[in-house]
Formats: sequence, C-alpha cells, structure tokens
Amino acid sequence: MTIRTVAHHSHGQILPFRESLMAMLGVSFAAALGELDQTIVGTGLPTIVAELKGFEFYPWVSTFYLLTSIITIPIFGCLGDYYGRKPFVITSIIIFSSASALCGVADNMVFLVLARGLQGIGSGMLVGTAFACIPDLFPDPVIRLRWQVIMSSAFGIANTIGPSLGGILTEHYGWRSIFYINLPVGLLSLYFVWLYLPHLRHTECRSKIRLDWLGALLIALLLGCLQLFVELLPKYGATRSVDSLLVVCIVSAYALWKWEKRCTHAILPIDLLRDKNLSMLFTSAMLIGFVMFSLLIYVPLLFQGGFGMSSQDVGLTITPLVAFITIGSIANARIVSHISDPKLMLGIGFVLLTVTCLGVIAATPVTQHWLLMVIMITGGVGLGFTIPNQTILVQQIANRQCLGIATALLQSLRMVGGMIGIALTGALASHLYTNGVYKALENNHAGQWFAALQDPQILINRNAQAALLNQLGHTTHNGKMLFDAAREVLITAIHTGLTLATLIAAVSIWQSHRLPQIKLQRSPEPTADPVTKFSTANSED
Repeated sequence: MTIRTVAHHSHGQILPFRESLMAMLGVSFAAALGELDQTIVGTGLPTIVAELKGFEFYPWVSTFYLLTSIITIPIFGCLGDYYGRKPFVITSIIIFSSASALCGVADNMVFLVLARGLQGIGSGMLVGTAFACIPDLFPDPVIRLRWQVIMSSAFGIANTIGPSLGGILTEHYGWRSIFYINLPVGLLSLYFVWLYLPHLRHTECRSKIRLDWLGALLIALLLGCLQLFVELLPKYGATRSVDSLLVVCIVSAYALWKWEKRCTHAILPIDLLRDKNLSMLFTSAMLIGFVMFSLLIYVPLLFQGGFGMSSQDVGLTITPLVAFITIGSIANARIVSHISDPKLMLGIGFVLLTVTCLGVIAATPVTQHWLLMVIMITGGVGLGFTIPNQTILVQQIANRQCLGIATALLQSLRMVGGMIGIALTGALASHLYTNGVYKALENNHAGQWFAALQDPQILINRNAQAALLNQLGHTTHNGKMLFDAAREVLITAIHTGLTLATLIAAVSIWQSHRLPQIKLQRSPEPTADPVTKFSTANSED
C-alpha cells in the first residue's frame, strides 16, 4: 500500500475543495443511511407489531438496536482513531444493508429483534467512525460548521422523505419494503465512500492498540439487565427474579467503574468523564436522547393506534419533526458562529422540545392536522438546535487524540438516553393501557373480551378490527364503543408516558444553563510544514 501525505490546502481544511466535497458526500450518504432507517421504521413499527403479533416486543425492536449500537460505537471509535475510519465506514454499510435484508424476511418478532440487533452493530460502527471523519477533514470548527451543512442536508432528505415513505411503503407495499429500501441507499453510499473518502490515519498513533472487551461486556450486561428490569417491574412487581436484575445492574455498574479507572485502554474513558465541561455535555446528550427517541417511537403509535390515522397520514404528520432537524441545524450553523456563547442555542433547543412534548400531550383525536404538524416542526427545530451544538462543543473541548472516542461516546450516551427513554415510556404506557382496558371493559360488562383488546395492536390492524367487530355484532355489546374506549385508554397511557419526556426536557433547560461558556476557537494557520497530523493511502487500498 502506497502512503502519501496530506497537506492543508486551505485554512482549517486538509483537502482541496472538490475532494472535500466528494468526501463529505460519501460520509453524508453513509450517515443518512441509518437516519433513513430510523425514521422509516418508526412510522411502520405499529403495523409490523400488529402483523407479527407481539406487542411485548414493541420496545425491543428499537432498544436492542440501540443496545448493540451503544456497545459498538466506542469500540470502533477507538479503532478508527488508530487504523483510520474509512475501512470501518465501508464495513458498516455492508453489515447494515445485509441486516436490513434479514429484517425484511423476518416471520416473527424474535427474528426481527435479532436482525435489528445486527443492524445496530452496523449502525454503531457507522456512527463511531463516520461522524469523526468530519473533524479529521476540517480541523477548524468554524469551517467544519459550514461543511456540516452537507451532512445536515443529507439528514434533511432522509428525515423529510423517511416518515412519509415509511407510511406509503407500509400501506401500499407492506412493511417489509421499509427494510428493503435500505439496499439501494446502501449501495449508493458505498460507492461514494469507496471512491472518494480518503483513508486518514493519525501519525501519532504508534503504540499497539488494545480493546477493552471486559468493559464492553460489562456495559452490555448493565444496559441489558436495566432494560429487562424497567420492562418487567410494572408487569410482575418486585419479585425475586426482577429484583435480581436490579442487583446485577448495580454490581455491573460498580464493576464497570472500578475496571475502567484502572484500564489503560478503557471503552469508557474516565479521564473524559472527569472533565467537567465534557461530562455536562455527555449528560445533556443522554437527556436529549431520552426525549428524542420517546417522541420518534411513541408518537406514531399515538397517532395511528390512538387517533386512528392511517400509516400514510402518520408519515405525513411526523415528517416535519425530522425534516426540520435539518432546517434547525442549518439555521444553527449560521447563528452559532456569530454569538459569544453557543450554549444559548442548546437552551433554546430544549425549550422548544419541552413545548413540543406539552403539545403532544395536549393533542386529541380532533386536533387539526396542521396544528399537529406545527407541534412537530417545533420539535424538529429544537433538535436541530441541540444535536449539532453538542457535537461541535465536545469536539472543541476534546484534544485531537481523543476526537474519535469523544465523538463516539457522545453518540453512545445519546443512544443510552434513548434506550432508557423508550424502555421507561413503553413500560409505563403498556402497564397503564393494560389496566385501563381491563377497567373500561369491566365497567361495560364486557370483561370476557379483555384477551382480544389487551394488546393495542388490535387498534392498528384493520383486518383484525373488522373480524372482532363482526364477532361483537352477534352479542349485546356495542363494538364501536368498546374500541373507542380502548383508544381513549391508549391515548391516556401514551400521554402519561410522554410526561416523563416532558420533565426530562424541562430538566435539560436547567442543565444547559449550567454549562460554562465555551467559545469556538479557530484553528491556527498551518505552519510551513503542514504535514504533521495525517497520512493517507491512495486509491490502491
């Protein structure tokens, strides 16, 4: 393999304009692959669960994906720092696309959850390396913000078409098509990354790398048991087996902390967590992950199961939430470099997210669609003000050697917050729905129909609804009234669950104000010998 050096072709930029543009397109297409999948799956998930019969696995379709992502992000963030990021970006696209095909052929919820776990591995590898390519290509944070508009635009396209496309594909071609659509997108991203993303390596990474497999195992044990504990506690109460999960969580957390303090190659770098500024940003990332994933996963269920919308209508209504992330990011990029305290944008973003959560909780089946879309726009702008600022501020504080792992840790903790948010919101909503439906049926002297209505998938699967209404038509019970009662219970349950997200968003406002003032410092002009940080392999690799 021939190695050649890369000079700074302009201030804060290591490649000429054309090469920088093509490289950013490759990274953006790759990153948008995972974003498209999340927005499409969120819209189609209620229909998937209704067909495969397994509402108890509803949170796991997303949380197992997040769990495997969380574990792999820091591993490949570290490997990318050492070996360069391009090989892992390519591998991640292949794994993610292959797992998407497996999701499309799933015939039961267990297989789907496992395939989503494999998707999560590909996503974790992608997130852990692709996002860290940008500070490699553009060391200057101000220039980096300008170039990140390309990434924001790619995300915007994925976010804009994702929910609507998911609804259209689910309604007209079946839910399996929402996974198959990843295949052509994966091929497109693979083409650009393979040809145009340079293979950059830090020349100072000379020592032999070692991976913290024990740390990864402890993280998996901790988060997996935490997920099970949160899900099983509302169902079975404080039984011996449920309590044992909590004990394992506590022991795993303690063992992880002690091990990472003495491990020289920690997957959870304690030195980064000890930095006050970084730790506050990492906490902020967990909070926003909690709010963001709670909205993305449970608002579609609210609209489709509670409000009775079709998959296509849900997709159209949800689209502004994800589309305006891009618009908010572009507006943020223009504003943040001209204000003295970038954390102000974080506070504004969290205020908008709090308003969004309150708006969703106040929404009813008779709320006008345009008003629901305004609520979604507010949330999208809020996310656009928060997510890019968290990333740029972390990259500003972390030193060059820790860019990859710091960026990866930020993404991981955002997903940890999302996993906890989905689990807590889902457990609360599921428990309240089951109890509420039972009481509603008993009040209507229709307790014998509890088995048919205890799973909210019946509120989404219209064929199953028609069959049940036909059965109820031969009895003295008013089938429509029973379905309306179940929908009211589901709405109340999800509204109550999303109250947690509202409280977290409100806490995040306070958290953002606690951040110290962090200025975006421009990188110094390169010296006469600019080739000091990277080397790159030519196209022969």
